[in-house]
Amino acid sequence: MITATISPQTTNVSDEQDTRAALRFVTCGSVDDGKSTLIGRLLVDSKTVLQDQLAGVQRGGQTDLALLTDGLQAEREQGITIDVAYRYFNTAARKFIIADAPGHEQYTRNMVTAASSSDAAVVLVDATKLDWQAALPELLPQTRRHSLLVNLLRVPAIVFAVNKLDAVANPALAFANISAALTQFASHADIPVKAIVPVSALIGYNVVDPNPGWCNYNGPGLLQILEQLSSTPADTHQPFAFPVQWVEKFSSSADTSQGRRIFWGRIASGQAIPGQHITVMPSGKTATIAQVLSHARQPKNVAANHSAGIVLDREVDVSRGDWLLASEPANPGKKEITATVSWMDEEPLVPGRMYWALHGHRWVKAKIKRIVSHININTLESHEATQLDTNVIGVVELALLEPIAARPYKQSRVLGSLILVDTASHKTSGAALVL
Repeated sequence: MITATISPQTTNVSDEQDTRAALRFVTCGSVDDGKSTLIGRLLVDSKTVLQDQLAGVQRGGQTDLALLTDGLQAEREQGITIDVAYRYFNTAARKFIIADAPGHEQYTRNMVTAASSSDAAVVLVDATKLDWQAALPELLPQTRRHSLLVNLLRVPAIVFAVNKLDAVANPALAFANISAALTQFASHADIPVKAIVPVSALIGYNVVDPNPGWCNYNGPGLLQILEQLSSTPADTHQPFAFPVQWVEKFSSSADTSQGRRIFWGRIASGQAIPGQHITVMPSGKTATIAQVLSHARQPKNVAANHSAGIVLDREVDVSRGDWLLASEPANPGKKEITATVSWMDEEPLVPGRMYWALHGHRWVKAKIKRIVSHININTLESHEATQLDTNVIGVVELALLEPIAARPYKQSRVLGSLILVDTASHKTSGAALVL
């Protein structure tokens, strides 16, 4: 018998709030693996879909579960997911925010956007597309690519759901062989996997309610696994960092700002505490936090991942896109960085090209100094490269025209990530993760 392997930290959570807060998870994998159908099944079987909604997704007398998430007209006409669709539901134990990501290679950028803020990822694997009778079936490229990306994006929990096993002749053998292939791939790629579970999104096996013994599997269903996962902890242990999103000029409310400007945004790391010394990036000016306001304009200390308004003790030139950083330790900023890049543009990434880089709310020009290597998603080996083509993952050296408050992505999701945008077309060309 096969049971799901869930690491101890998911069942013995030190912070009780970790498993009470809403869990944001993304469904990803190759095209037509059943991601939208799986979400539809979660919504229907957890009884969070109204009768009129169900009536609206009837086709030929049968319910098309995928239509509960595929809302665009083009998606319904083509039967594919194009944009990320967010859905909300809750059980007695947990609230959930689901991101249904597209599987097509050309929409990989949409999947990256959804995964970058997720607490977990459910990677679907279509058993009918694989040579499931082989001892170690070859996984699809997009399954590998999405798994690598969610791991690079520091998604804490990754669950493999082997779907459509009801459509193969020997579900137990198929699940055993595909599980072995997934385990080998994850071990080789250093991907921490929380569980591998057999499901049938169409019928509902092991999605909301467990089906003991099916596919020789006696572990929890997918929903039970998700209910046990922890939300991503805030980077409160890192030095204070605050990207300024909006400047409220000279508020007339003397009781909240003493007539000074209020700088609003979402704290990236650390905590905002009155009396703390800060440095403004990029000007280098220094000041002291005089007051911290919550999103409701109430004076209080605010920690990472929460919105805040900050009032300084003196007037300093601060604009949207600037960063307020803890003065200690000193952070002069970086003008040259090495980053892992997921390239999404149809035009290849080559040395010498100039792009806009978005870091927080700040735009800076970035020049591609050197292509270090690219990752072969089949062998997981790094090879020397002179360019990165569409959907290729590689390592790149960037030279910035102005310094940014960058930290390694492993330390901070916010300070360690950049978006590269084409200067002419203004298309999102790549996602960069600072090494």
